[in-house]
Amino acid sequence: MSNNLNNRKQKISAVFDLVASGYDNPSLRFFPFCADALIHFIRPPSASKILDVATGTGAAAVAAAQTIGPNGRVQAIDLAEDMIEKAIKNVDKMALNNVDFHVMDAEQLEFKNDYFDAVMCSFGIFFLPDMNTALSNWLRVLKPGGQVAFTIFGETAFKPMADLFRSQIEEYGVVFDDAAWQALKHEQDCQDLLEAAGAVDIRVVEKQMGYHLNDASNWWDVIWNSGFRGYIEQLNPEQLSDFRTKHLQSVSELVTDKGLWMDVSVLFAGGKKTIDN
Repeated sequence: MSNNLNNRKQKISAVFDLVASGYDNPSLRFFPFCADALIHFIRPPSASKILDVATGTGAAAVAAAQTIGPNGRVQAIDLAEDMIEKAIKNVDKMALNNVDFHVMDAEQLEFKNDYFDAVMCSFGIFFLPDMNTALSNWLRVLKPGGQVAFTIFGETAFKPMADLFRSQIEEYGVVFDDAAWQALKHEQDCQDLLEAAGAVDIRVVEKQMGYHLNDASNWWDVIWNSGFRGYIEQLNPEQLSDFRTKHLQSVSELVTDKGLWMDVSVLFAGGKKTIDN
C-alpha cells in the first residue's frame, strides 16, 4: 500500500475515533434505521455467517445478529479502535453473544475464501481508496451464491445544510475536496461498481430515510458526531466559534413549524457471487 493511501486511511480512522463517543447521538438515528433496512434488504436466513465491514458502533452488526439467531455468527471489522470499543459495549448491552470484532482493513480481509453467506457495509465503502479492490475482496470471502450489499448516501442527502456547510467552511480556507460520502450517489454508480467486481443479480433501491430534527442545534450534533467533524477540526478555536455561529444562523432559517427536515436519501445496493466456479 502506498504511503498516500496509508495516510488517507489513518486520517479517516482518526476522525471516526474522535466521534465514536457521540456516534449514537439521537440526531444520527438514521444509522440504526438504515442498518435495520439493510438487513431487510439482504434477508439473511437464520444461522448465517455474516461479515460486517466498517461496523462503526455496530448498528448493522446488532441488527444482523438479532436476525440470524444464536446459531449464526457476525464478524465485524473496522480500522477505528474506539468505534469497535463502543460497538462491543452496544452488543453487550443487547446481550448478544454471536458477534466478534476485529481491527481490520476492509481492502485486505484476513478471512478465507468462500466462507460467508453475506458481506455487508453500512455507509463505509465510499471511504475506501480503492473500492473496486475492496469489493472484489468481499466477493472472494463469500460463498458461491452469497450476497454482498452496501448502503451509500444519495445525491440529495443532507441538503441544503451540507451545501451551506461547504460554502461557509471554505471561507476559512478549509479544503473541501470531493466529499467521500458523495463518491457513489447514483444508482448507475453502484451498478457499475458491482458489475466491475463480478457480482451478478444486481439490484439497487433508493429510499428516503430522513426525518425532522428539532432545530439547528441538532444539525450541529450531526456535524460534531459524524464525518463532517474532520472539516471543522481544521479550524482553530476562534474560527470554530465564529463558524458555528454563522452556520447555525443560516441553518435556523430553514426551520419550519415541523422542525428542520434532514434529507437522508439512501441507496441500498447489492448483488451475488457467481455460483459457477
